[in-house]
Amino acid sequence: MKEKDCVFCKILNKEIPSSIIYQDELVTTFLDIQPVNIGHVLIIPNQHFELISDVDDITASRMFNIARRINTAIRKSIIVSEGLNFWLADGEAASQDVFHTHLHCFPRYKNDGFELKLPDNYTNLPTREELDHTAKLIRDLL
Repeated sequence: MKEKDCVFCKILNKEIPSSIIYQDELVTTFLDIQPVNIGHVLIIPNQHFELISDVDDITASRMFNIARRINTAIRKSIIVSEGLNFWLADGEAASQDVFHTHLHCFPRYKNDGFELKLPDNYTNLPTREELDHTAKLIRDLL
């Protein structure tokens, strides 16, 4: 299924140019046009899925397997990289801006300007009971 207004579906349909790195029957990877750093790659399913929870297990596994391979390739390349981030924004509240599931893989180096701002209450640690309760809420629905 392709969504007519989805920029990633348009890339898959070759309506918009892209710098493709890897493509198979399940996933496509290409360079982000607004990179955090040089070598910023997007890994997307070829089928239009809005959220990662919509993606089937085989395609999700392929996305992360290819992301691992992209990570290795970047580390072996001459691209400046002291580390790499994987970033998947899942839903508008999580800063997803293109509603076609996509995994970012981007090189990092000290003082590159990218940061994750944590909330003020981040240092207020939950109790073990609170953690166990939350774990049960999730575990019961697996």
